[in-house]
Amino acid sequence: MSDNRMRRWPASLLTACLLMPAGFAPGVFAQDEQEQAELDRVQVTGSRIRRSAVEGQSPILTISRSDIQATGLSSVADVLQEMTTGGSALNTKLNSSGNFGFPPDGSGVGAGSATVDLRHLGSKRVLVLVDGLRWVNESSASGVSSFVDLNTIPLAMVDRIEVLEDGASSIYGNDAIGGVVNVITRSDFEGAELQTSYGQYDEGDGETWQAELSLGGQSDRLRYFFSVSGMDQSEVNSRDRAISSLPVPNTGLTRGSSGTPRGRFIFADPGTGDVYDITLRQPVPGVPDWDPADPFGPNSDYQPFTNDDRYNYAEYNLLLTPNKRTSFFTNLNYELNDSVELWVRALYNERESRNRAAPEPLFLGNGAGTGGLADSVSIDATNPYNPFGYTLDGNSNLILLGRRPIENGPRIFDQDVTTRYLAGGLRGDFALGSRYYFWDVNLIDARSRADQRTQGSFNIARIADALGPVDTCLNDIPGCVPLNLFGGVGSITPDMLDFITFTGQDVSEQNLSSISANLSGDIAELPAGMMGFAGGVEYRELSGFYQPDSVIVAGESNGVPSSPTSGEYDVTEFYGEVIVPLLAGRTGFEQLDLSAAVRHSDFSTFGNETTAKLGLRWQVSEDFLLRATWAEGFRAPGIGELFGSISRFDAVLADLCSDFLNSGASQAIIDNCVALGVPADGSFTQVNPQISISTGGNEALEPETSESYTAGFVYSPSWIDDMAWANRLDLSLTWYQHELDDAIQAIDAQTQLNGCIRTLNPTLCNGIGRSSSGAINQFNNQLTNIGGIETSGVDVNIDYVSPEWSWGRVDVAWKNSFVTKYDELLLDPNDPGRLVARPLEGLEENDGAIPEWQSNLFINWSWGDWQANWTVRLIDGVTESCSDFLDGTPNSLTNLGLCSDPDFDDNTNSKNSLGTTVYNNVQFGWQRQMRDYGLSLNAGVRNLFDREPPTCYSCSLNGFDVTTHELPGRFFYLRAGVTF
Repeated sequence: MSDNRMRRWPASLLTACLLMPAGFAPGVFAQDEQEQAELDRVQVTGSRIRRSAVEGQSPILTISRSDIQATGLSSVADVLQEMTTGGSALNTKLNSSGNFGFPPDGSGVGAGSATVDLRHLGSKRVLVLVDGLRWVNESSASGVSSFVDLNTIPLAMVDRIEVLEDGASSIYGNDAIGGVVNVITRSDFEGAELQTSYGQYDEGDGETWQAELSLGGQSDRLRYFFSVSGMDQSEVNSRDRAISSLPVPNTGLTRGSSGTPRGRFIFADPGTGDVYDITLRQPVPGVPDWDPADPFGPNSDYQPFTNDDRYNYAEYNLLLTPNKRTSFFTNLNYELNDSVELWVRALYNERESRNRAAPEPLFLGNGAGTGGLADSVSIDATNPYNPFGYTLDGNSNLILLGRRPIENGPRIFDQDVTTRYLAGGLRGDFALGSRYYFWDVNLIDARSRADQRTQGSFNIARIADALGPVDTCLNDIPGCVPLNLFGGVGSITPDMLDFITFTGQDVSEQNLSSISANLSGDIAELPAGMMGFAGGVEYRELSGFYQPDSVIVAGESNGVPSSPTSGEYDVTEFYGEVIVPLLAGRTGFEQLDLSAAVRHSDFSTFGNETTAKLGLRWQVSEDFLLRATWAEGFRAPGIGELFGSISRFDAVLADLCSDFLNSGASQAIIDNCVALGVPADGSFTQVNPQISISTGGNEALEPETSESYTAGFVYSPSWIDDMAWANRLDLSLTWYQHELDDAIQAIDAQTQLNGCIRTLNPTLCNGIGRSSSGAINQFNNQLTNIGGIETSGVDVNIDYVSPEWSWGRVDVAWKNSFVTKYDELLLDPNDPGRLVARPLEGLEENDGAIPEWQSNLFINWSWGDWQANWTVRLIDGVTESCSDFLDGTPNSLTNLGLCSDPDFDDNTNSKNSLGTTVYNNVQFGWQRQMRDYGLSLNAGVRNLFDREPPTCYSCSLNGFDVTTHELPGRFFYLRAGVTF
């Protein structure tokens, strides 16, 4: 991986290494001088103006095809997520389906998808391009997202990846706040190539197989490239690694679920008022015995419920989700004449992926907090399996019934996602006198569709029927079978399951249509050089929908509810860009250029937005370059954010009103809790930490806006040319700062709950409801434009290339990113009219870490047919913002209501440190070109020294931050290739 450098390169190599976005490609000239002019003028990411300068105003990271192959990784996303500038993003280590519900932005859980995040600003704020044109957003059958699934871009089609680590909305439009990822496809390949690889973890799991066949060639006017590829990644079970085998590492079952195979029953005897919290001692083949006179005596099958009775749901989870992909890609270029070229790119990609979760639990009663029918379900006294002799009424004496029907097996979520992408157009060039102009017209038509089949789900309406009066069930409801929730494992028969289960069928789709035109060329010859310009227009239409299963839409699903979503919008954009040479050929001013760009966007949803950018490039000398940029950015709300219907997200929250007489709560908190409907006797105790949050879109949303700044230098000393120990040395430093305003988000649920209890402010309390027991049974939380992010940092990079010694050549690239500030601006829970800044640099929160330092060291040795690569990846230590005392009780800081609280004092010994982690990857290779064919063999090991990820006690699943750290274990792989 390398940054662009300003050293003098051969023109042919320069053309191959730099980006040509928006369909631009070298034109076809008849005259030699035109061909030379074309070689001298190329496009780089971040500008549409062709120019001869290699190093532009903005920092660009280039990842070549050989760089990608040296990683041993099997996807574009995996490669990008290891960048030092990367943040937390979806990947195949995330297994969230069925566990938490739907995020508030309407994007869905993204099951099986993989994305990229830059500067920790979020995947939605990164623009993904392929050859300079937009890519269609992902579908995963759970929502309508605003980001691209990089699994739809197969490695077989990638020539290189260029990452602009700067805001570029004025150049590329919406979404380019955190940066731009531009995938350059293969087009100039000639011959045939077959590559295949196989790898697995040292535990014998996670087998990954990959194969690709590429064909390319050219005639007088036609250039073509075609590839077909396949990838099959097998699962890794959470139970097969110590760190992920329990709900929270090192806590046994204390953090397990109340929904157990034997059941947990919390209820009040309507005759005596006595409250019981019990579970079965062991499964009972018939009806359990219950002796109210001696509840836990020898005549009772029940015992008090303790933490030791909780359920270990982790053993069903996946540490690595299976993912199978098949792709077809073609790239055609046909010269219509000497100055006009027709081009076509087409892709078809299919992904089959799976997520898995523990058997779906049933939580019934007014303390369940589902916000749905389950909160009011009753078990009638006539139910033949009810051992208590009276009705357990969800509206009164049934506080919580937690039963895990493992007879139904785990929840399985199978996704089948197809993506088709067709783009084409015309491009060319012409000369007017001594000035050259380049133009292109581009069309895009793309669709991503996902179908998901869910097994292991329950129909809560039928469960209510099966638990109701037995005569009604047997005589009035076709197919109804009385349900036994009291006998433990084996008490739920196949006939019972047939009545209460269903197989869900969900679907989502996103569509992109676009037409654009661009013109670039010379304006005027100035004393310091030619003034260049680019301008163009683009029209885009985006549409999408999400249709959950009919049982879910009807509100009868026991799982996380959601509703259909659909919407569309269009945007028309105009942009202009100029580069003005200010000084040239003077001492200290070999070249000084000023660039400016402006883009006007007209959205059908919210109206107009105009963004601008300024850049300064100061070539002090041949060796030393200074550069700086200022850029405005914006991100328009996506379809899911605008039109997302009501869905549910299960957040782990701590209720300050829980057991307030014994928790140490102040009298003011107690009084406020009583005012909110919590019983004054202090009898309310929160039994379920997962609170159901209802979320939804907001058509009144405005775009997010940002300002971005960069400044830095590149130093490539020419005196290195005379050194025996180096052929090239490049040093670069880039300072960056991003300020994001009007962030589209829901108010942090814990912050809202804490603020409501402390202040009784209607802005915070509206939408939060409680049952008669005091438990939260309603929590509405809609998206709004609130909050923001302020972040800054420094990138320091060193690249070194040795001479050709007798024992080979050594290339070294050392990439470093330092986050000096990352403030999240949140609503002040004590004053909803203002925002407070919460520093997050160096912290782990919400399954995402923001390390203050990330470093990648790449060392490559090559000698004849042999080569070796060593990669050292360092992730600085972080501290959990909400940790765990590990004292046998649930998360202590959570119980205090301190998680996600801007007023929380970080100076506490209860926090857990995730120490600095260093991963080492090695690869050895051999390749030889025969007379008619070439052979290559590579073998490698990722995580050579078997470094375990640091334990994270507040992370949602699997005991570590899966968006930041590697899976436990070494990964061995082999790759072989043949070319003809």
